[in-house]
Amino acid sequence: MSALASSLPRKGGLRYCTRYSSISRLKIVIRDQRFFSSKSTNSSRFMSSVQALRQEDDALEQAVAKKTRFRASQNESPQESVHNVALVDQSPNPRYETATNDEKSPSELIYTGEAVIPITSFLHIVTPEEDSPRGIWPIFRLLDENGSIRDPVNDGYYNDHHTVKIPVVPAIIDEENLSPKDDDLNKLLTILERDFPLFGFGQNPLFQTAKHEYPDLPTRNTLMRAYTQMIRLRTMDTILQDAQRQGRISFYMTCRGEEAIHFGAATALTLEDTIFAQYREAGALMWRGFSLLQFADQCFSNESDLGRGRQMPVHYGSRALNYQTISSPLGTQLPQAVGAAYRSKLQKKESVSIAFFGEGCASTVDFHSACNFAATLKVPVIFFCRNNGYAISTPATEQYAGDGIISRCRGYGMAGIRVDGNDMLAVSAAVHAAKAYAIENSAPVMIEAMTYRQGHHSTSDDSLRYRSEEEVRGHANHGDPLQRMTSFLNAYGMLDENRRTQLEDAEKLSVIKAMEAAEKKPPPHHRELFQDVYKNLPTHLEEQEEKLRDHISLYEGKY
Repeated sequence: MSALASSLPRKGGLRYCTRYSSISRLKIVIRDQRFFSSKSTNSSRFMSSVQALRQEDDALEQAVAKKTRFRASQNESPQESVHNVALVDQSPNPRYETATNDEKSPSELIYTGEAVIPITSFLHIVTPEEDSPRGIWPIFRLLDENGSIRDPVNDGYYNDHHTVKIPVVPAIIDEENLSPKDDDLNKLLTILERDFPLFGFGQNPLFQTAKHEYPDLPTRNTLMRAYTQMIRLRTMDTILQDAQRQGRISFYMTCRGEEAIHFGAATALTLEDTIFAQYREAGALMWRGFSLLQFADQCFSNESDLGRGRQMPVHYGSRALNYQTISSPLGTQLPQAVGAAYRSKLQKKESVSIAFFGEGCASTVDFHSACNFAATLKVPVIFFCRNNGYAISTPATEQYAGDGIISRCRGYGMAGIRVDGNDMLAVSAAVHAAKAYAIENSAPVMIEAMTYRQGHHSTSDDSLRYRSEEEVRGHANHGDPLQRMTSFLNAYGMLDENRRTQLEDAEKLSVIKAMEAAEKKPPPHHRELFQDVYKNLPTHLEEQEEKLRDHISLYEGKY
């Protein structure tokens, strides 16, 4: 266990364990129509399994090697086929062979006290027809904390009976023409598919080049837009929280540390998919086109606020962007999302509804009702749990006795997957797969994203009264999603210090400009208080409006 893992408190949140597989370098090798053997954390038991697989697949390994050499000599493109996977020896991958222990991919994470969660590099939606994962549900991730692609050799868990499409032979690449430094997302994808052919980067929405330039950024590079918006959201959070402290707005809630969830999920959805947010998913709305000025208008409750000043700040909503208005009470969005999905099912639409909620919300009656209705009605809805370690001041260890929320999906007869919520690539892949499953099977899917809330619950909260500054700093330094993406993009030449600084400075100016513009706008007219409930205003409300006008006239200049 690393020094950091030992130093982080055990009361709540993530604690990182850097235990690694002690076995030799392994390789995924092709067999027919089945998947992994479950890997025991006991080295001797695992080595026995590996020895058996070596004997069984020795002849097949030679055949694969012979076919690889033949295709390389013929300069043929690889063919895709469906295979089972076994583990056998191979020489070290140069991408990993120079890694020190601190740089190697961890096998497990320690979460909620002593719950040790194994990590898997392979995406798999566990369906109701399958057995539950052995032991603790694994956490799917693609990027480690240092921004490098995971080495699957160090995985702490392998799925059983999982069918996956993989290329038999990696494509032959012209090294001289490969450099993503010109902002070409396709070149980066080519590199990743060559070096990591088993991870399905070609299907990941973040690596799909847009057909047209995005309206808010002059680029078709989906990954760089998502990264830029991560910076934008964090900058907006910092500035608007400071504005609340200055008394310029009444309330605010930040998303710091959870940005990968927003943009990972949003990139895997389309505008036809209805979003039911809780109150910490502003990034999903930002991705769909909600402007900085619209965010600021809502927080300042001015005349341009789409909610007409009737909601608390950060309670966003947009009919045009199919993002349902946020409600303060916990859990109300969950059964609503089920109803929306049921309507889509009846209309035979190929879309889903997605409901975001925290692990604390999973203790509400609405959570149970929504899950039960979704499973029995068989509707295409995604329940996305942001497990950030704390429900306001209640740590996860006091919220439930298990290792998380995802294991509950089995009791409802629901498919599910656990994902690293600080890994935007993994979140996007998981939501993309969950949406496909939900539509194809007309069935619900539960996703649990393990993350950490770096900020206070809200501006009404002081989180240092129930957790230490050292705990927060440890997560911010070790597991921050923005830093993880920065390291990844730096490593592949799509970002450098100068460009990152330019992005941060530009977003800061844009946020300040939007805030100052929103602050200058007048509040909504008082007549807005009486509209949008009745088509024709009833007599008793007409009388109330008249009394309000008289009161305002009497105290002119006070309102």
